[in-house]
Amino acid sequence: MIVLKSEKEIVAIRKSSRIVAQVLADLRNLVEPGITTRDLDAFAEKKAKEMGAVPAFKGYRGYPASLCTSVNEEIIHGIPSSRKLQEGDILGLDFGVLCDGYFGDAAVTYPVGEVGLEASRLIEAAEKAFFKGLEKVKEGNRISDISQAIQNSVEAQGFSVIRAFVGHGIGISLHEEPQVPNFGPPGRGPKMKKGLVLAIEPMIAAGDWNVEIKDDHWTAITKDKSLSAHYEHTVALTQQGAEILSIREEEDLSYAKESPYA
Repeated sequence: MIVLKSEKEIVAIRKSSRIVAQVLADLRNLVEPGITTRDLDAFAEKKAKEMGAVPAFKGYRGYPASLCTSVNEEIIHGIPSSRKLQEGDILGLDFGVLCDGYFGDAAVTYPVGEVGLEASRLIEAAEKAFFKGLEKVKEGNRISDISQAIQNSVEAQGFSVIRAFVGHGIGISLHEEPQVPNFGPPGRGPKMKKGLVLAIEPMIAAGDWNVEIKDDHWTAITKDKSLSAHYEHTVALTQQGAEILSIREEEDLSYAKESPYA
């Protein structure tokens, strides 16, 4: 069942989401060759707690860390470790918090030092696909309109959409209905209405979209070991239209509604 959120609830989700946005922004300054993914995890957990939130992922279905750190061919759910980042890596960071009873969730892929052209294009393609999906977040449209827009954007750039994982509703639970696939035909699924809050998250690959799970039972990787990128925001459909909730308070408010890829 899809639970539409009141204006008061959206305010609460925005608060949590802004904490996530701040943590991810601060992590950007730490992502450099030589740092371990465990160091990034420790920073994220400490920062979230300082801001009055609880990391959402730690202990969720047994996940052992606060931050997901997915390197190169790792798509999502990479577990932080003593692994040191190297020049040319790309790093997907997925983070969520619980604050005042509501969740926020977002993800970004950062370059580690100087990266190759394919890696740079892949990172940009994931972000661009999110914004193409965001354009479809309108009352009366259907969930799969988002899906098709994302798929079309990714494939037009020569990349593939991961199909094993999807976006989701979010609120008092980290994962709520509806599911939001990143592929498929338009015009299917529930109609979008005011109060809908979604975590829209393109996960894409430079090669094939098939997936394997590593022996840790968490880390998803591309089967062909091609690079993967992930980009996610928590989004609300309000009276004014689609709003990205997972941006920092000081960021230009126009960013909340307008795509940089228009």
